[in-house]
Amino acid sequence: MSVSGMRTLAGLAAAAAVSIALVGCGSTSPGTGMGEHGGGHGSSSAEAGEMMTADAQFAMMMIPHHEQAVEMSDMLLAKDDVDEDVAALAERIKAAQGPEIEQMQEWLDAQGLDMGAMDDMGMGGMDQSGMMSEEDMDALEAAEGTEASRLFLEQMIEHHEGAIEMAEAQVADGEDPEMVALAESIIESQTAEIAEMQELLETV
Repeated sequence: MSVSGMRTLAGLAAAAAVSIALVGCGSTSPGTGMGEHGGGHGSSSAEAGEMMTADAQFAMMMIPHHEQAVEMSDMLLAKDDVDEDVAALAERIKAAQGPEIEQMQEWLDAQGLDMGAMDDMGMGGMDQSGMMSEEDMDALEAAEGTEASRLFLEQMIEHHEGAIEMAEAQVADGEDPEMVALAESIIESQTAEIAEMQELLETV
C-alpha cells in the first residue's frame, strides 16, 4: 500500500474513533433524537452521549468563551483613564455577546440539554480556543490606563481568533440552521472587530 493510502486509512480510523467516543457513552435506541430526553440535571451521561452533536458542542463551548469576553469587557469598563475608543468597543462586545449567550442557552434548553452534559461527556476540561488563563485575567484586572487598554486589545484579538476558529468548525460540521447561522455571524462580526482592534493598537 502507498504512503498516501496508509495515511488515508489512518485518518479514517481516527475519525471513527472520535465518532465512537461521542456516542459510546450510551446505547442508541431507534427514534432517539435531540430534545426527546428532557433537560435538567436528571439527564444521564448515556443520554448526553446520544445527543452530543457538533451543534451542541459548539453552543456548550462558545457560551463560556463568550462569558469570558463579557468578563474582560467588564474589567476594562470598571477602570479609570482607559482609551475612549477601546471602552466603546468593550461596550459593543458586551452588547453583542450577551444576547448570543442567551440564544445559545435557549437553544440548548430546547434540545433538553444543559451545560452539565459537558461534564457527563468528559468535555468539561476541553480547551476553548483563545480562552485567557487565570494569569491573563489577573494581569488585565491589575492593569490601568493605557496599559489596560493595550492589554485588553491584545487579549481580545487572541480571544476573537479562538472564537472564529470554533465558529468555522461549526460552519463546517454543524447541521442545525440556527447554530450554523450564529457561527457565520460570529465569524463576520469578530473578524471586523479584530481589524478594528489592530488599528486601535497603532494609536493607543
